[in-house]
Amino acid sequence: MYKGKADSFSFVWLMRRYEDTYQHKGMRRQLVKLLQEKGITDEQVLEAINNIPRHYFLDSAFDKIAYEDRAFPIGEGQTISQPYTVAYQTQLLQVKKGDKVLEIGTGSVYQASVLAEIGAWIYTIERQKKLYEAHKNFIFRSKYPNIKFFYGDGFEGLPTYAPFDKVIITAAAPFIPPKLLAQMKPGGMMVIPVDEGEVQRMLRITKQTDGSFKEEAFDQFSFVPMLSGKQG
Repeated sequence: MYKGKADSFSFVWLMRRYEDTYQHKGMRRQLVKLLQEKGITDEQVLEAINNIPRHYFLDSAFDKIAYEDRAFPIGEGQTISQPYTVAYQTQLLQVKKGDKVLEIGTGSVYQASVLAEIGAWIYTIERQKKLYEAHKNFIFRSKYPNIKFFYGDGFEGLPTYAPFDKVIITAAAPFIPPKLLAQMKPGGMMVIPVDEGEVQRMLRITKQTDGSFKEEAFDQFSFVPMLSGKQG
């Protein structure tokens, strides 16, 4: 009898935890408006952010502030990036439906979900074992079967699944990883924040048909560092 009550309580808690109320949807619309004011113009990016309940990706303690344009901790020294950063990187990447995208740094799965909502196929690597294990309970697994999860070293990429149309790195890289460049298709793009220290340059790298690379520099951001190896 007690077990039944506990199960009932857990079910009710989960339903409340994953409610997407009119208030949440209203806050998302305000967030989208803010992103537009800050220069995000890609309609498919804005629509994806409007469609995804960001509060699902955070501890319930952050429910009331989940749609503020800022990063929040998610454990293991990692953060869910601020919505503007997610939108900015996604817009630079020029994602199209059906694109095969390598993501380095799964984190909360929010960035991968935005890409998946647009219609890309996402191959995402997480080096933190606890975060990777938590992804097995990702609430949108059935909605986004186009997200494939991997535990590994982001600097190594996924050579077995290469080449990729797009590569996105969601951590501050000390340098541009050569193995990731090699895993890009000709004409493919990489968006990556580069430099050690508190501030990084956002770069977009395009692989030319002759195998050379075109590099473009954009605004400055602040990310957690990209580390090599796997953390058990």
